[in-house]
Amino acid sequence: MGEQISTLPYKANLEVYSETLQRLAETDRNIIAVTSDSRGSGKLVPFGKKYPDQIVEVGIAEQNLVGVAAGLASCGKKVFATSPACFLTARALEQIKNDVAYSNNPVNVIGISAGVSYGALGSTHHSLHDYAALRAINNITVVAPADNWETARAIELAAATAEPVYLRFGKKPMPLLKEAGDEVFEFGKGRVIVEGSDVLIIGCGETVYPALEAAGLLKERGIAATVVSMHTIKPLDTALLARLAAATKAIVTVEEHSVYGGLGEACAAYLLQHGICKPFEIMGIPDEYTVTGSQNEIFDHYFINKKGISDIAERLLKNKY
Repeated sequence: MGEQISTLPYKANLEVYSETLQRLAETDRNIIAVTSDSRGSGKLVPFGKKYPDQIVEVGIAEQNLVGVAAGLASCGKKVFATSPACFLTARALEQIKNDVAYSNNPVNVIGISAGVSYGALGSTHHSLHDYAALRAINNITVVAPADNWETARAIELAAATAEPVYLRFGKKPMPLLKEAGDEVFEFGKGRVIVEGSDVLIIGCGETVYPALEAAGLLKERGIAATVVSMHTIKPLDTALLARLAAATKAIVTVEEHSVYGGLGEACAAYLLQHGICKPFEIMGIPDEYTVTGSQNEIFDHYFINKKGISDIAERLLKNKY
């Protein structure tokens, strides 16, 4: 499986977000970054130095952040409202719902340090609700890029999209999942990383890489896994989901989110309602306050790693729940 993972240098998706935004701003003065005392954590310090007239700082006031971003977007600006995901999608949820989605203002809502990226700061700083909350709001696309290539393409596409988008980024460096070649990135279209006939593993964001590693372990056990980066949680690529689910014997979803209301439940709801029933398990954060530790330690605690994912997949194939 090692051959599936690029050996090219890689960095945090958040860094690629900043670099891509700077590149776009070189030729488009309508690109505006709005931050809530988060230009440092959002890697936007270089952007602010290069384009001081294209960045707005509102301080620690996430509701104001979204309101200002919506106002700018209503005037034709291409706005990237950047703030920690845990606060942005909780404290400013009403503003996202009304000022952005209901008003159809094309704001790109950027949730940084998402999931359990803040690690030891604990549950107050973990965003394990954002997929669930935003999936329930009409007129907003929900995206979690898995690697640097997906991130760059997602930001380029978001800048050209005239509708609200939520993009979620973590903090740690993410390997390229595969060489993209002439592949086209689209919101609402999942990305097959490897394809096998035994088990389907669907991840999003920073869980796709451990899913790919799990496929490597399964291959050593004689089990062929399909791994999908379902980078768009809403709208879900139901056509791809149905095709791959029908062609495999069991399904595992993996997400850096509560097991309630996220990627797993979205996949399960579609499959069940369309009569596709296979052994199925949702891997994520259970209904509890998360343990304290680094992101990797938290992942390991909840078995969101290559061994945990591969063990679940093998157990499902043996029909042991």
